[in-house]
Amino acid sequence: MPERIAGPTRVEAAGNKPKLIDEFVGRVNNGEAAVSIARMRSPGGWVEPGQTPEFDEYTVVLAGRLRVEHRDGTIEVDAGQAVVVRRGEWIRYSTPDPEGAEYIAVCLPAFGLEAAHRDPE
Repeated sequence: MPERIAGPTRVEAAGNKPKLIDEFVGRVNNGEAAVSIARMRSPGGWVEPGQTPEFDEYTVVLAGRLRVEHRDGTIEVDAGQAVVVRRGEWIRYSTPDPEGAEYIAVCLPAFGLEAAHRDPE
């Protein structure tokens, strides 16, 4: 039987500035461990700690620009574009432009803080 998700749960975000994470599907909102789907809104100048996650992350940028640093350089992902980060890759996300960014992130398996393996701050 289909499961209707009435709305998201706001999740605390890491980084130097407040970022909004609204999880629609995942460990926090509906107990789903296989996948997480969240809407992210980060302000201009936001930077999160680097991480080496145990999950694949698929991100679609809806507005603004998302910067993805990795061991070999940097990728700029603009509105209408997407980026795929494979588990085990070191990455650091940020939103360099003043207007910030809005994006959807899908993690397989679902995001979990213990599986993110964030760098010490």
